[in-house]
Amino acid sequence: MENVKRLNSDWRYPTTLLCIYGFFSTVKPLEPFLIPFLTGPDKNLTTEQVNNQIFPVWTYSYLSVLVPVFLLTDWLRYKSVVVFQCVMLFITTALLRWTESVPAMQAMQFCYGVVTASEVAYFSYIYSVVDLKRYRKATSYSRSVQLLGYTVGSVLGQLLVSFNLMSYNNILVFTLVLTAIALIISCFLPMPQRSMFFHRKHSGQRASKEGAKRHRDGSEDEAHDSKRSNTSLGDNGDEIVQEVEENEESEDIKGAASCSQVILQLWRDFRQCYSSRQLLYWSVWWAMATCGYNQTVNYVQVLWEHVQPSQNFSIYNGGVEAASNLLSAATAYGIGFADVRWEQWGELALGGFSGLGAAALFLMTFTGNIWVCYSTYTIFKCLYMLLITIAMYQIAADLSMERYALVFGANNFGALLLQTILTSVVVDSGGLGLGIIPQFIIYASYFSVIAVVFSLRGIYCICKAQRIKKEQLFLNKKQDEICEEHRF
Repeated sequence: MENVKRLNSDWRYPTTLLCIYGFFSTVKPLEPFLIPFLTGPDKNLTTEQVNNQIFPVWTYSYLSVLVPVFLLTDWLRYKSVVVFQCVMLFITTALLRWTESVPAMQAMQFCYGVVTASEVAYFSYIYSVVDLKRYRKATSYSRSVQLLGYTVGSVLGQLLVSFNLMSYNNILVFTLVLTAIALIISCFLPMPQRSMFFHRKHSGQRASKEGAKRHRDGSEDEAHDSKRSNTSLGDNGDEIVQEVEENEESEDIKGAASCSQVILQLWRDFRQCYSSRQLLYWSVWWAMATCGYNQTVNYVQVLWEHVQPSQNFSIYNGGVEAASNLLSAATAYGIGFADVRWEQWGELALGGFSGLGAAALFLMTFTGNIWVCYSTYTIFKCLYMLLITIAMYQIAADLSMERYALVFGANNFGALLLQTILTSVVVDSGGLGLGIIPQFIIYASYFSVIAVVFSLRGIYCICKAQRIKKEQLFLNKKQDEICEEHRF
């Protein structure tokens, strides 16, 4: 029993299990070929049904469950929601494999919306079982292994489709096996004892615990002076640690019961975070750009199918997704080494690179060459990953872990709200129900507006900074002249 407790307390054990879960749950070989599968002989759905009736359900589902899942994830301490996410992923894949009608596919998209909303549990779990000094390393592992899973799934799907090694239906059965492995792994994850909001440990408690441990360790270091003294001090230290741990457990129970206090504290933190004008501007870009990015990624396969129908030509969607994932990761990694004052030049960079993304979307929309579509999609994805990495860094620079999680969730909720409006007006058959080409013209124009707004804002900030610098130099020079006169 002691060995099990020791294993659960070691940060490597939950991190390894979470990474294995993350890998098997993200290997989805059919995902790059979802449109050819749905519009092909297996399902016999039309492009209009997929584009205007089925895909919009994911956006509505994601928005409707995001906030409840976010709160439940923290209240239930992550593990239960991780297991639930895997169960819903299994149901999603099963519906995709064994059902065919439009309502069934809409139910599949609803389930997948729940899966996407539950990803917050995967990314938050690690912070509840790992010490603060291990956060960066554990986060790197968990995110990298997810990227590896997506890449392996895309490459595997491309190989299976290109060489006719498996039919689409058999690929789905294979995906179910991988999801079942992930579900089994998730059941072995240790249950966290704390969470960010409902079961948080207060700094005073941590300080008292650390002081008790230092007391005990100090008593052990004095063993050479007196064995009797060492024994008494060691026992006293153990009693203090045990007393502090009992106090923590009772405080956790008390904290879990005060839901209204947690909501009130979240609202106070929310108002205080967004009182910073710079954080507000970066968050506005985050929400707007993420909305456009998600729309583009969700519907790009429909555009590819329009440019080059999979029934008549060989398609390389899986290879393109794998290459774009790897290049995006390399771009995001490389920007960390750029020595740029982002607080001064960041908003101009947001505008300039968003403009390049808009140009890539326009070219993708109006070209009739599938390879140009593939190339511009990869460029667009790399540009977004570059900018979102800068935005995350700038926002997280002066925030605690809890407040960063709150801002992260609020920005994504804002993006999803914008995406829901865009989907209901532009895509949904109940709205305009536009075809894929007009849709992408709107997405490209949307990014053009973002580029213009943030470019103007960036130019204004740079001019203002230069003016303040000149005024400061003038005042310094004036002060030096006054000092010289006094000295004379």
